[in-house]
Amino acid sequence: MTPAVWGALLGGLAGVGVLLVVGRVAVVRRPQLALRVLPYVRDLPQVGRTAVTGASGPSPVTAAAGVFGPVLRAAADTVDRVLGGAASVRRRLARAGLDVTVHEFRVQQVLWGLSAFAAAATLGVLEALADPTGSVGTLVLCLAAGATGVLARDTWLTSQVRARERRILTEFPTVAELLALAVAAGEGPVAALDRVVRRTRGDLARDLATVLAAIRTGEPVGAAFDRLAATTGLPLVARFAQGIAVSVERGTPLADVLHAQAADVREAGRRELIETAARKEVLMMVPVIFLVLPVTVLFAFWPGVVGLSLTTP
Repeated sequence: MTPAVWGALLGGLAGVGVLLVVGRVAVVRRPQLALRVLPYVRDLPQVGRTAVTGASGPSPVTAAAGVFGPVLRAAADTVDRVLGGAASVRRRLARAGLDVTVHEFRVQQVLWGLSAFAAAATLGVLEALADPTGSVGTLVLCLAAGATGVLARDTWLTSQVRARERRILTEFPTVAELLALAVAAGEGPVAALDRVVRRTRGDLARDLATVLAAIRTGEPVGAAFDRLAATTGLPLVARFAQGIAVSVERGTPLADVLHAQAADVREAGRRELIETAARKEVLMMVPVIFLVLPVTVLFAFWPGVVGLSLTTP
C-alpha cells in the first residue's frame, strides 16, 4: 500500500480512538440515577440496603467471605465463643458509627489474626532455613501472633470509638448553637433539626440525621431523642438529647437549654485542656533535664576543666 493509504488508515484509527475516549468520558461524567434521586430520599431510613454514596465496591472482608465463607464463618463463631462480649462489641460498633454486624466484626478479627499469623510464619520460615532446630518456638510465635492480631482488631475498635467521640465533642458546641439560633428565630424543633442537619457535616450531624429520619417516619420527637441518649456513650450528648426531649414534652424554653449546654461543653473542653497540660508538664521536663541541662553544664564547666589541665604542672 502507498503511504497515503497508510496515513488515511492510521488517521481513521486515531479518530475512532478519540471518539471512543470522548464517549467513555461523557458516560463517566454523567451523574448516576441514584445520585440524582438520593437528595430527595436521604432522610429515609436505610432498611435492608446499604447507602449508595461512598460505596466503591465490595470490601476486602466481603470478598474474602465470598471465597472462604464457610471457613471464615466457623472461625468467627469460634472467636465469638472464646472471647464472648457480643453485647459490648455491638455497643462499641454503634458508638463508632460502623455499619457492621458482630459476626462481620468477628470475621475481621479472624482476618487480622490470619495476617499476623502469616507474617510470623514467614519470619519463622526464614529463620528455619538458617536454624532448623527451632520449629517449636516458631509455632508458638505464630500462635501468639495470631492471637495478638485478633485482639489488636478489638483494640482498634476501641480507638475508633474514642476518636469518633472526640470528634463529636468538637462538633457539639457549634451544632448546639446552630440549633439554638434556629429555634430562637421561630422554627420548631423538627424544622430546626432539619436545617442544621442539611447545613452541617460530621459524626454528630449523622446521628442527628438518623434521629430526624426516625421522627419523619412517625416516631415521637421525645422518644427519638431518648433513644439517642440511650445509645450514645457521651454523657454530654445524652444530656443534650434528654434536654431536647424534656423541652419538647413540657414546653420549656429550648433555646436557653441549648445555649447552656453548648457553654457547658466549651467549659468542659477548657478544663480537659488544662488537665492535659498539667499531665504533660512532667513529660515536658524530660528533654530539659536529660538533654538541655547536661549540655549547659558541659559548656559551663568544660572550659574550666581544660584550663586546670593546662595550668597543672
